[in-house]
Amino acid sequence: MVQAVQRAVQILRELASTGPRLGVTELADRLGVAKPTVHALLRTLEAEGLVVQDRDSSKYQLGPDLVQLGNAYLDTQELRTRSLTWADQLASRANEAVWVAVLTGDHILVVHHAFRPEGAVQILEVGASIPWSTCALGKAIVACIPTSERERLLAGEPAVLTGASITDPQELAGQLKEILRTGYAVEDQESAIGDAGIASPVFDRSGEVVGAIGIVGPVERLLAEPARQELAVVVRETARNLSRDLGAPRGGARATGA
Repeated sequence: MVQAVQRAVQILRELASTGPRLGVTELADRLGVAKPTVHALLRTLEAEGLVVQDRDSSKYQLGPDLVQLGNAYLDTQELRTRSLTWADQLASRANEAVWVAVLTGDHILVVHHAFRPEGAVQILEVGASIPWSTCALGKAIVACIPTSERERLLAGEPAVLTGASITDPQELAGQLKEILRTGYAVEDQESAIGDAGIASPVFDRSGEVVGAIGIVGPVERLLAEPARQELAVVVRETARNLSRDLGAPRGGARATGA
């Protein structure tokens, strides 16, 4: 690995996660790197438009060119491209907002968001990053990844976003097994109080899981019976159709050692 590139990426991640503005000294302390080195990296990133310096405080924040890079990623993300029509159809059938997400590290990244057809003003959540264990999308994906990767994630420090966030690895492991049986995952106020989610995994032509699609909304609408079972069927059917659109075999996912 090229150390300078690695450190530049660490700077961008620090600004993204703990910003919005950090100074040279703060970044040097966080990275454990000498201030002249951090300053040189920041000036290079600034010249490329990836960070900008606030004139009043002299601190740095993320730059506008990162938006272009992010949009380029979304434009070339096959799951997102293929999911546009299916997500709109699911939103119409369920009358709920629909998210499509991929797994990045121990978080899921929302790559597409179809708004609820009938509702108040809604905020676009594309680009949102959520701990995998606190949302239905994350659990749907992790249930289907190879055993070694799943065990590594289960062994990690559990995220706590609300009082309902699950911190017991055994309980999470049990949920993942149930997802493999039923074909869908459920979130009950684990990432935000009052919110719920139902999601199913999506597979590609190799039979490997590439992401998940699901609905999000108020817990009283999504998880009250019989709505919960009806919505789960619709979500699972949409994920199956999206998977086939991506070339997944009709037999389902490739064995992951679960």
